[in-house]
Amino acid sequence: MAMRLTRNLGMLLLAIWLILGGVMPLLKLSFSGASTIMAILAIASGVLILIGR
Repeated sequence: MAMRLTRNLGMLLLAIWLILGGVMPLLKLSFSGASTIMAILAIASGVLILIGR
């Protein structure tokens, strides 16, 4: 049985943000620009969810 990915891009970005936000401290992963990437993902997912995409 194949798993369907959500067609809502905002929810997909939110899922990626949540997974990265949980995995990075758990595995002690860090790189320069990580906070910037996380902020951009958060803003993009929030905007897309608000406009309904």
